[in-house]
Amino acid sequence: MKRLLNTLYVTTKGAYLAREGETVQVRLDSTVKLSVPIHLLGGIVCFGAVTCSPYLLDLCGERQVVVSFLTEYGRFQARVHGPVSGNVLLRRTQYRQADDAQRSAELARLMVSAKIANCRTVLLRAARERPDDDAQREIVQAADQLANTLRRLREPMPLDILRGWEGDAAKGYFRVFDHLITKQKEDFYFHERSRRPPLDCVNGLLSFLYTLLVHDVTSALEAVGLDPAVGYLHTDRPGRPGLALDIMEEFRPFLADRLALSLINRQQIKGKGFDSTETGATRMDDETRKTVLVAYQERKQEEIEHPFLKEKMPVGLLPHVQALLLVRCLRGDLETYPPFIWR
Repeated sequence: MKRLLNTLYVTTKGAYLAREGETVQVRLDSTVKLSVPIHLLGGIVCFGAVTCSPYLLDLCGERQVVVSFLTEYGRFQARVHGPVSGNVLLRRTQYRQADDAQRSAELARLMVSAKIANCRTVLLRAARERPDDDAQREIVQAADQLANTLRRLREPMPLDILRGWEGDAAKGYFRVFDHLITKQKEDFYFHERSRRPPLDCVNGLLSFLYTLLVHDVTSALEAVGLDPAVGYLHTDRPGRPGLALDIMEEFRPFLADRLALSLINRQQIKGKGFDSTETGATRMDDETRKTVLVAYQERKQEEIEHPFLKEKMPVGLLPHVQALLLVRCLRGDLETYPPFIWR
């Protein structure tokens, strides 16, 4: 089993990352603030005005440690990685199946079904923790609607119809998402999903967590030799990691949405940690961002039994495992792709 490696998140403005032998150093005003052996890292994510030495980038490329650059507020800018070592035959198989409308629709249907099933689990768990009131009944009703959609998705269907059902399920899920927020309602409220830009604290938090998640899934796909850009549910678009977004759908409710709700309801983050820009976008301050990053890393260390493999593993390894299962499916070793369905 692949060892779970840490991601180094650098958020301090003016930080400089350098190489010292086989170690990554984080320096600030010529003072070494942190040293991490390169073999302990799976990735480096730099927020805002953070720079890296060319010698460090060379080391990261050699050791397959991906370096990602995000804006101060979490919007993706660029990735730097070494030579792609993926099996050319595997990628040709991936591309051929992506060009096959029926095969693409089948793989996408499995991923969407997992996403909807995991959304339903989030709602049912929240409903059990609430008193018997109108909000609880609305949550249960939304979960029942998702169950109806899952029944429809048991049969093959064209991609455009599948995307329609996925969109309807997402609307139903987010329609009751505000009921899942039980604390700090004056600061953390949810009316609808807004992405570019996120217009409130909850959307800002979700978008930030989704960015972290797509980074991890992209790295996992590259590690097993797949092309993150060529997906089945998400159409090809320059600069968009379509396959990473496909696989990420399975993890959004389980990892990102639940973590966001936990941070809010346990009052680990506060409304004062967010502010609005002139364009109306909501952004986190440095302290809140660090709190979220620490919580995300801790969540990745927790153990879970994989529903298909029946093995216990850290949550952070799930993207890598799903990438491997997809490889086995594409190669014909598995009859079908087993998506991650949270029990």
